[in-house]
Amino acid sequence: EYIVEALEWLNIPFDEGPGKEGGFGPYRQSERQHLYKQYAEQLINEGKAYYAFDSAEELASLRKEYEAEGKTFIYNWHNREKLNNSLSLSEEEVQNRITSGDTYTIRFKTPLIEHLQLKDLIRGEITINTTTLDDKVLFKSDGMPTYHLANIVDDHLMDITHVIRGEEWLPSLALHHLLYDAFGWESPKFAHLSLILKPNGKGKLSKRDGEAGGFPVFPLSWKGEDGTELSGYREDGYLPEAVVNMLAFLGWNPGTEQELFALDELEKVFMLERVNKAGAKFDPEKAKWFQQQYFVALEDNYLAEEFSKLLNQKGINSSIDLVQVVANIKERAVFIGDLWEQGHFFFEKPVSYDEKAANKAFKEDTSDILKEVVDLLKGIKDFTANNISEVIKGWITSQEMGFGKVMMPLRLALVGSMKGPDVFVIASIMGKAETVERIEAARSFMS
Repeated sequence: EYIVEALEWLNIPFDEGPGKEGGFGPYRQSERQHLYKQYAEQLINEGKAYYAFDSAEELASLRKEYEAEGKTFIYNWHNREKLNNSLSLSEEEVQNRITSGDTYTIRFKTPLIEHLQLKDLIRGEITINTTTLDDKVLFKSDGMPTYHLANIVDDHLMDITHVIRGEEWLPSLALHHLLYDAFGWESPKFAHLSLILKPNGKGKLSKRDGEAGGFPVFPLSWKGEDGTELSGYREDGYLPEAVVNMLAFLGWNPGTEQELFALDELEKVFMLERVNKAGAKFDPEKAKWFQQQYFVALEDNYLAEEFSKLLNQKGINSSIDLVQVVANIKERAVFIGDLWEQGHFFFEKPVSYDEKAANKAFKEDTSDILKEVVDLLKGIKDFTANNISEVIKGWITSQEMGFGKVMMPLRLALVGSMKGPDVFVIASIMGKAETVERIEAARSFMS
């Protein structure tokens, strides 16, 4: 359910499966037991698999014996006929043990091939000597299939053409090819993806890295076995389009300078053959960069609606044009929450002034200068940024003053600091009355 929900959030819905029935069901392994058993017995009947009655205690004892001699115990061609299985027992004894309820597993009889040639779409040609492989368990003693058998049977019956999985499954590639050959089935194409590495490149990215670095590692919030809940990309405010784009570039590139791709564009250019063999270092700042690119591309009307919800949560009810606000501050934002950080001054009057900036901007004659600015502002009928700019800059020029002598204290008066968009834009969005009121408050502060 978690995976399905994550895929839906990323706008990558699955084609067929539980809840979206098609022609390849049932989809749960628990409902396909009879199929796995049928194919396991087929391999036994063809001499490609066998029943193994070795107990866990017997196998543990053998491992200890081998370890004592400095060797590693491997259940395969060199000892299988000496162990407790249907290859060393008579057919009658095997049937008697099964009938009497003895526990057993079903093991694959790995064929001896010194140079098994395999191909991986990412790693190219791979040569395996199967004499070093063990006879893997296909059916466990509890009657459940192992991953190896279940996936091969399911992928074949469901017409899977490509198997894309993590590199931790690379050691199983030979076994899976041998199983396809044993059944006489055409093997799908395999691609083993490299791991996503920690930001420092030393080891696999883990949830602890996210906790320590303050970035998400799960698509959606995740509750650990210890009850700890970790926020996901969705909960942290990331856009699904940004996450998909970011994930695509972890170990892949299109061979061009282009970095931003919509999902439908990725579908056209993404090639497994261009995925790197080496692991990709996760860069939290790059993830934010992708988010910011998609964030600023959002329609101002949409952002204004989302910002309005945030303001309501803060108990702020303002008549200010939020579309204008977000249009002028979104370039500095990465998430919806950043809009408040970047534009809170539109809704909150300064209660103090940045000390360092104030020491530089508020001089002995600043109050008188701002009084002149107030008089000029009051005379502007159409209170637009362009009109305000034209009047104030024209006056500054006529007085032969430096622009900083007026602009710095004006920004401080309106914002309380030196941040924010163009000061004339700020004034026009706030409106004449609010602008004048804040300037007068700054003059009172200076007195």
